Amino acid sequence: MQRRRVRPRKVTVMRLLLTIAVGTVSLVALLAVNVSPFSSSSSSLGAYKLPKRHEIGYGSWRSEHKWVQEAVPPQLSKASATHHQWDITSHETTEEFEKLWKLPSDRGIVPCTKPSSSYSSSGESRGYLLVSTNGGLNQMRAGISDMVAVVRIINATLVIPKLDKSSFWQDSSNFSDVFDEDHFIHSLANDVKIVKKLPKELATSTKIVKYFKSWSGVEYYQDEISQLWNDYKVIRAAKSDSRLANNNLPSDIQKLRCRAFYESLRFAPSIEALGKLLVERMRSYGPFIALHLRFEKDMLAFSGCTYGLSPHEANELTKIRENTPYWKVKDIDPMLQRSKGHCPLTPKEVGIFLSALGYPSSTPIYIAAGDIYGGDSHMADLQSRFPILMSKEKLASAEELDPFRPYASQMAALDYIVSVESDVFVSSYLGNMARAVEDKGHLAREKVPSLEQEEKKDFGPKKHSTRILYRTVCARRNPTTPPVIIIIIL
Repeated sequence: MQRRRVRPRKVTVMRLLLTIAVGTVSLVALLAVNVSPFSSSSSSLGAYKLPKRHEIGYGSWRSEHKWVQEAVPPQLSKASATHHQWDITSHETTEEFEKLWKLPSDRGIVPCTKPSSSYSSSGESRGYLLVSTNGGLNQMRAGISDMVAVVRIINATLVIPKLDKSSFWQDSSNFSDVFDEDHFIHSLANDVKIVKKLPKELATSTKIVKYFKSWSGVEYYQDEISQLWNDYKVIRAAKSDSRLANNNLPSDIQKLRCRAFYESLRFAPSIEALGKLLVERMRSYGPFIALHLRFEKDMLAFSGCTYGLSPHEANELTKIRENTPYWKVKDIDPMLQRSKGHCPLTPKEVGIFLSALGYPSSTPIYIAAGDIYGGDSHMADLQSRFPILMSKEKLASAEELDPFRPYASQMAALDYIVSVESDVFVSSYLGNMARAVEDKGHLAREKVPSLEQEEKKDFGPKKHSTRILYRTVCARRNPTTPPVIIIIIL
């Protein structure tokens, strides 16, 4: 039998239909896997588009919460990679979600800043105390709070303190640039007398510069420092940090320190406004961790910690330490420092730690820090584990952040505001920032094994970590106070 020939026209139609079918299947496949349009050559630390609720496990878990996304700066408009999603339909997963984000018990802790019934207004001033602060933002805050208490003890008038302008950061900020000066004065009016400037008639008077002894009690200031008023009208405190003991002080003096630190040293209105905006934008990602990543150049140079750095980077940090005159210790053994627990965790180790605790890769993390030493090269592993790494530089537009960018203390204030409002605060090393957030609530110390072995061990949080909660001298609890995790390598 002779085969029937297929006409050329029919062949053309069949080919066209086949082409359309293949194209349709390909398009459906692309849509199904949600292919990301941005190039793989983009920076590993690039900004991310705000994920949808279900992408970070916030979904219908609490449907009564409204999800309102604020208009964000242009750098947050890029598409994000697909992240792990929480399936909170199961009871087990819901419990895990609660465990990761639920606030710890307050254990009956209440604010301790209110004066006792026997507390009286400040007495007659015998002279003026000038204060030169030193250190970073939270070190200066602590020093100023101590000096407020000292002024009360020695019956002095406090002149608005001078902020540190000669340290590593070379920050030229004045007190009123960082703090709400009028609020500071008025909020402490019943405790101490505060003036903005020294009276003109005393501007040229003889002043004594005094280095108050570290960790001194009330007796030292009453018996030794107060005697100086017999000869001088103006005393200048050369340093402010660690000048007052932490223990064995009258209760009202302790409360005064707390009032000064947490209530009176309110940040300047412009800082408060941007800080609130950063919190709102970070909140749009859902529950988040604030990570105080102690991996800046000054921290590593001062401590001599070079683990995980290249020889070139280690040499650079050594030269910085040797050329910084007010850093007294020059010869440091990096490995000995690390073995004694005197070094911060690297960004890579922090990522391992958080994963071991059970936080999924979709967890939003706010990096509360200055410029990370080495930049992308040292952040790559943490970024790969937790892609939603945000910072004030990513959350704010250049126009919003530029007024604060040249000033380390003002930038640190923005980080502090976000950290206090976070759901969980993590510090890679104990310091003034961690203590400041810690005193707003509880402290959880996580003891974990050495993280150098990375995936070779089971880092299950129940098996390898112990959480210890304890009270602080000035403990406070409120719904926005995050639990604090200080990481200690044993």
